[in-house]
Amino acid sequence: MIKNTVTWPNGARCAVVFTWDMDADSIIHLAHPNDADTRLSTTSMLRYGPQIGVPRIIDLCKDLGVKHTFFVPGWCAEQYPEAIELMVKNGHEVALHGYLHEYPNLLTREQEYFWTKKGADAITKIAGKRPVGYRAPWYRYSKHSTEILAKEGFLWDTSLMGDDNPYLIRQSGGELVELPSRWQLDDWPQFVHNHDLDFMMPIASPQYAMEVYMAEFYAMYEHGGIWLNCFHPFCSGQVARLMMVKQMMEKMLEKGDVWIATGEEVALYVKGLIAEGKYNPRVDELPFYKGRLPELAENYAPGG
Repeated sequence: MIKNTVTWPNGARCAVVFTWDMDADSIIHLAHPNDADTRLSTTSMLRYGPQIGVPRIIDLCKDLGVKHTFFVPGWCAEQYPEAIELMVKNGHEVALHGYLHEYPNLLTREQEYFWTKKGADAITKIAGKRPVGYRAPWYRYSKHSTEILAKEGFLWDTSLMGDDNPYLIRQSGGELVELPSRWQLDDWPQFVHNHDLDFMMPIASPQYAMEVYMAEFYAMYEHGGIWLNCFHPFCSGQVARLMMVKQMMEKMLEKGDVWIATGEEVALYVKGLIAEGKYNPRVDELPFYKGRLPELAENYAPGG
């Protein structure tokens, strides 16, 4: 079903990239800037991520011998430097997730550039290495993002959902490797239930969520694609859910022909294949559209 598949290292059937968005309490300040200080229950829930979830996730990775990618807003890195230092010490990738989880597609090009650079500078200062991977907060990638990220030396992104294989996105002479995301591999729809964040989903059991996640894995394993998730330490770093994550990783490792790697490792590998002429990826030129469709005149009325 998947055309033009990547030849993965050592005969692997598919690539797996576990990613975590350590948003911490940036999102409550963004959602409620004037009274976030009064919302203590939600703030405590979100602070669980860097304080409890991240060390627990890293211990699990150490036990299983795998490396993950952590997406971190720059403000969160500044607030919780110990979490970042722990990631780096254990060989995990620290990638960028904005500065205060701001929404890039609601900003001007100048504003987006300012916050992107500020976030990357914050991570560089603490991690000792400039991030090369990016996920837009809430996947809200803008029509300027590719050009800004390429200018700032980024290698890869995982904000878009346009393929099952790694592909390239280009704008204004710059390009990134896109490792595609998908909503069904996000833990937010399965587990997040919080009135302060205006997200009140029926909470799924870890076993049900694992069925959803593993269905995607078995499809990618069968057809040679890439499986890349988006979990959150405050959410899937909780005990019962992390037990589920452990079971997932064990099932993947038991296959013996699955490459579990960081996003940076996969993007570098794909770039190497392209340079050697061994992989010809699909390319998306961005943005897809510029402004309002000409077919939609100002007086356009559906059915009129």
